[in-house]
Amino acid sequence: MTENGNGTTDGPGTPVALSYAHGTSTTPLLGDTIGANLDRVIAAFPEREALVDVPSGRRWTYAEFGTAVDEVARGLLAKGLGKGDRVGIWAVNCPEWVLVQYATARIGVVMVNINPAYRAHELEFVLRQAGISLLVATPAHRGSDYRALVDQVRAKCPRLRETVYIGDPSWDALTAAGASVPADRPASLARQLSCDDPINIQYTSGTTGFPKGATLSHHNILNNGFWVGRTVGYTEHDRVCLPVPFYHCFGMVMGNLGATSHGACIVIPAPSFDPAATLAAVQQERCTSLYGVPTMFIAELDLPDFAAYDLDSLRTGIMAGSPCPVEVMKRVVGEMHMAEVSICYGMTETSPVSLQTRRDDDLEHRTGTVGRVLPHIEVKVVDPVDGTTLPRGESGELRTRGYSVMLGYWDEPGKTAESVDAGRWMHTGDLAMMREDGYVEIVGRIKDMIIRGGENIYPREIEEFLYGHSKVADVQVVGVPHERYGEEVLACVIARDPADPPTLEEVRAFCDGQLAHYKIPTRLALLDAFPMTVSGKVRKIELRETYGD
Repeated sequence: MTENGNGTTDGPGTPVALSYAHGTSTTPLLGDTIGANLDRVIAAFPEREALVDVPSGRRWTYAEFGTAVDEVARGLLAKGLGKGDRVGIWAVNCPEWVLVQYATARIGVVMVNINPAYRAHELEFVLRQAGISLLVATPAHRGSDYRALVDQVRAKCPRLRETVYIGDPSWDALTAAGASVPADRPASLARQLSCDDPINIQYTSGTTGFPKGATLSHHNILNNGFWVGRTVGYTEHDRVCLPVPFYHCFGMVMGNLGATSHGACIVIPAPSFDPAATLAAVQQERCTSLYGVPTMFIAELDLPDFAAYDLDSLRTGIMAGSPCPVEVMKRVVGEMHMAEVSICYGMTETSPVSLQTRRDDDLEHRTGTVGRVLPHIEVKVVDPVDGTTLPRGESGELRTRGYSVMLGYWDEPGKTAESVDAGRWMHTGDLAMMREDGYVEIVGRIKDMIIRGGENIYPREIEEFLYGHSKVADVQVVGVPHERYGEEVLACVIARDPADPPTLEEVRAFCDGQLAHYKIPTRLALLDAFPMTVSGKVRKIELRETYGD
C-alpha cells in the first residue's frame, strides 16, 4: 500500500483518489486560552519587542505589553464587565485595538469586531444583535464622526451602557479605573476560563441581507494564528508588518495571534492602509514579514519611489483575499525579497485559514492555487447537491472541518445549521477543485458573493437597503470585473417612474454614510425587467455577462 498524500492509505484496487485531505502533524494543537498562551510567551521572551506603533513611536516589550493588557483588563472589570459580556471595538488599527483584543480574552469577555467602514444602520444592528454593553471606538477617521454616529443610534441600543473613545479622557478613565481592582484579579479569573469559551464575534454578511456574528473560541483563533505563523516559520526574531485591518481575521488572527503565539513582534505602519507608510515601516523596523491583499502589494509596487525603500529584511508574508496575478507575485518575490511569501484561503467562520501554500512552493502553486490543507484540519470537495466526495480534478463545493470551525452564529442556531452540518463540516459556498497533489484551486462561488479588493460583499444586503430609495421599484446587485479591485458593485435597477429614474449619483448619495464605502455601487444599469429563469428566479449570471464589460 502507498501513501496518497491526503492522510489516508490506498489499498489494492483503489481506483481514484478522492478530493479529501487531512492535515496531519506530530505537533499537537494548543490547549491554552489566549491569555495563558501570552503568559507563556512573556515568560520566555520578556525583553523582546511585542508591539510597535510606527505613527506614534510607542513600543512595548512582551513584559510591558503584558502589564498594559492587564491594566485594560482591570479597567474593564472595574466597569462591571465579566465572562461572557460583550465589548465592541470600532476602530482603525492602533495599539489600543490590540490591547483590547488581549485584555478581553484575558478575562473571558467576548470582543465584538466592528468594521470601521460601518455606518449608522450597520452599527445599530451589531450593537443590538450582539448585546454590546461597552463600546471602544475611534473618535473620528477620514471625515467620519464616530461620536455622531454613536449618538445617532444610542437610543435604539438600550444595552449599550458606555462608549470609550481612544485617545480621549474616557480611555484614560478606563485604564485609571483599573486601579480599584486587585492586580492579581485578571490572572485569577483567567484560571477559570476554558479554551472552548467564546471570545470573539466577527460579523459577516449573509444571503438574508443581515450580518451574522461568527462566534469564535480561544481554541479556534489561537490555534489558527499559531499554525499560519508556524507554516511561514515565525520565531521570536520575526517582525510582522500589518497594514491589513485588525477588525478582520486577517489582521487579528493571522497577524496578531500569529505573531504573539511565536514571540514575534507586531508592527503597525498606519491606522489604515497607506502604501508609502507600509514600506517606510518595513524599512525602519527591519520587518521580516508583510501582509496584504494583492491590491495592497500592487499599490506598494506602483509607488514612484518604490526602489528607494530598503526591503532587504523581508523574507516572508501572507497574501490573501483574492488571487494574485503572476506578474505581481514575481515582483513580490524578486523586488520585495519575499521569497517565502504564502497564499492563504479561508473564511471568518473557519477562524479563518484552512488552506495555505508552503514556504518552498513554486510560482505556479502560489498563483494557481490557494495551497493545501493545514495541520489538524480536513477539507473535501463534494457534489453540492448530494454531498458525496468527488474524485480529484472535479469541481464541487469546498467543505472544511476541524478545530477551526466556529462555535456558531451568535444567537442564530437556525443559520448555524444551514452552514455547519451534523458532521461539523462547514459549507463554504465556494466551488473548488483539488489537484492530484492535494493543492486546491478556487474556481467560482455558489453564492453571489462579490469580492472587492479582499472585502466580501453580499448583494442581498445592498439590495435590501436600496429598496428604501423612493425611485427604486426593484433592484439586483451583482459583481462585475474591475481591473484594480477584482470586482466592483453594479446595481441593476427598475425605476418606479421610468420618466424619472435614479442616477448613479443619487444612488451613491443615498448609501453614503449608511453603507460601508466598499459596498456602495460604483455602476448603475437601468432596466425595464430582469432576465428570469423558468422557475421565476433572476438570472444574475446574465446580468453580469450583459453589463460586465
